[in-house]
Amino acid sequence: MGVSVARIRVLVVDDHRIFAESLAAALAAEPDVDVSAAGSGPAALRCLERAAAESRRYDVMLVDAELGILAPGGVRTIPAPRAEGDGGSGGGDGISLVGGVRSSHPHIRTVVLAEKDDPRRAAAALQAGASGWVAKDCSLQRLLTVIRGVLRDETHLPAALLTGVLRELTAARKHRTESEQLVESLTPREREVLRCMVAGLGRKAVAERLFLSPHTVRTHMQNVLGKLGVHSTLAAVALARRAGVGPAALTGDVVERGGQLAQ
Repeated sequence: MGVSVARIRVLVVDDHRIFAESLAAALAAEPDVDVSAAGSGPAALRCLERAAAESRRYDVMLVDAELGILAPGGVRTIPAPRAEGDGGSGGGDGISLVGGVRSSHPHIRTVVLAEKDDPRRAAAALQAGASGWVAKDCSLQRLLTVIRGVLRDETHLPAALLTGVLRELTAARKHRTESEQLVESLTPREREVLRCMVAGLGRKAVAERLFLSPHTVRTHMQNVLGKLGVHSTLAAVALARRAGVGPAALTGDVVERGGQLAQ
């Protein structure tokens, strides 16, 4: 009787078709690897949803760090960076896709494939939920080692990136701590107002939600901006997200949602 081999299901996500298909073919030659390929973030999400519905979930996703759109003539265009503190839904670049998959398919281990070493991007990938960062031109054996390693909950980074990534993660932690301290300087009512701002509520909606007058809400918003040391609602929301402040729960009837926020 033959010995049953536990198989690893891998999804390759890269908008360079030749690279994606070549990598998929090389991985498929391994006796314990099943592999599929997707050419974009939305296509990858569809693959993941379909596989989950059919009870054959993927184990590892390999995603291009600079996943973008190939314009006519083969010129790659990368989506514009998101505002600081904004979450990714998986529709933009590779790191945004990592964040989206982490939220919707937390069991999947993701490894980012990069054309060049970039400590800042590698740190961002780890913060988004990636388990590894490897060069696109690494050997197949190295890539297989990383794939099997992340399934054992290991984190894989090139040795040359370790110092730079640690520096980036330390700086990010410092910024988060500073943001938390600023938020802690707010009064309980100001924190309520800030959470409403994070939820995208305009001044009138905040007033009705908190049973305050629009004038009082405006004063609270101005105080929030002043204490946080920022000059716009967008900057206040970004800082709040860095500090871990979530949006107010949108329950009940709200007259105004997503309107122009006070500056």
